[in-house]
Amino acid sequence: MVPTEIIASQHCAAFQGLLSPGGVRVGLLVGGQAKKEREQILCGIREGELDLIVGTHALIQEGVDFRNLALVVVDEQHKFGVVQRALLRQKGIHPDVLFMTATPIPRTLALTLYGDLNSSVLDEMPPGRKPVKTFWRPFSKEKEVYQFIRDQVGKGCQVYIVCPLVEESDKIQVASAIEESSRLAEEVFPDLRVALLHGRMKSSEKEAIMRGFRNKEYDLLISTTVIEVGVDIQNATVMVILHADRFGLAQLHQLRGRVGRGSDQSYCVLLATPGSR
Repeated sequence: MVPTEIIASQHCAAFQGLLSPGGVRVGLLVGGQAKKEREQILCGIREGELDLIVGTHALIQEGVDFRNLALVVVDEQHKFGVVQRALLRQKGIHPDVLFMTATPIPRTLALTLYGDLNSSVLDEMPPGRKPVKTFWRPFSKEKEVYQFIRDQVGKGCQVYIVCPLVEESDKIQVASAIEESSRLAEEVFPDLRVALLHGRMKSSEKEAIMRGFRNKEYDLLISTTVIEVGVDIQNATVMVILHADRFGLAQLHQLRGRVGRGSDQSYCVLLATPGSR
């Protein structure tokens, strides 16, 4: 179980590539599926025709009945509530449970401390990866940051630009994804391929944008925190976070984790007002 449909689709494709050649039948269950497709998946889960099911909160809804649920894996478990995690576990008869996260919540740490959970720590980077270089820059250096983006795109790399809001707000004077994507596409990078992604888009639209970005059809992806967890695109090597002081440390940590997924040197640039360091 994962928190977003983007991650679910990504994990499903990865599992299919790894396990399908060995005869493991992999299915996907998310809220945005068509009724007919959803019914086929539910039938496969109920009849045991699917061996591994990747899904979002849709997995814990009524009507999702597993034939023999033996293992529950919750990715980015800090994004789920106690009851939600328990509901998935209750769909089997004492299944083994694996919680995964790079941002442990206090309750998880307490359960580990008092022996209710066994812990496994992955404290090494995969072979070939380099630490992400992180920089803070004031908005007065914005043009220099954009030139750096252009240089990286010229090398064949892709870039995330993260905004704290979806739409412009009268109450908070910070960059919004919709307005920023238009400005960057028209004024700053008219010669580059710019895409927009945010949580209010339809699931099919989000999947199409992410698929296009993964297939290198876009150079820049202007987004909100919808990409905060799980997105894995190795060619994306630059993350620029606008108004970084509007985000929490855990969010910044998660966002920065979207780059540095391959062997190329990656960068995270925090654009914020002076005094916010």
